[in-house]
Amino acid sequence: MTWRGSTTVSDRVFACLPYLLPLIEVFAFGQFLLAQFPPLGLLFLPLLPLLRIYYGVRYAGLIIFFALWLLVVRNEKISHFIRFNTMQAILLDIIIFLFSILTDVIGLVPSSGFAIQTLYTTIFLGILAAVAYSVIQSLIGRYAEIPAISDAVYMQVR
Repeated sequence: MTWRGSTTVSDRVFACLPYLLPLIEVFAFGQFLLAQFPPLGLLFLPLLPLLRIYYGVRYAGLIIFFALWLLVVRNEKISHFIRFNTMQAILLDIIIFLFSILTDVIGLVPSSGFAIQTLYTTIFLGILAAVAYSVIQSLIGRYAEIPAISDAVYMQVR
């Protein structure tokens, strides 16, 4: 849906970049799946330099979060398409954070190993699918409509 006007090639590329944040954050949830299917890890090989920087800098996630929020989402000089996708990536990151709290609580329950593995894999695949869908839609020049999340994004981005 491109109701806010057409998008340029540079807008499409810049709209994809914020999705690196949830992709890097969700990588930790893929530990069980990647351990069972090592060739799947080859897909994430290009992200290794970013992962090292991200996890090497203390509070990198918080800094990137506020930078995207203040410098992109709240800046009306930037196209709506880029701001929409940035906000959607931020919401996906918030969802990952909430799930990490949930998995910490479930991890306190004795003998919850299988439940944790299943939950980690489900979160990993769900966020991975949402990011892949959003990036593909962005490259095409369409707004990625994810139920409930996109509605919240539209409320935040004018």
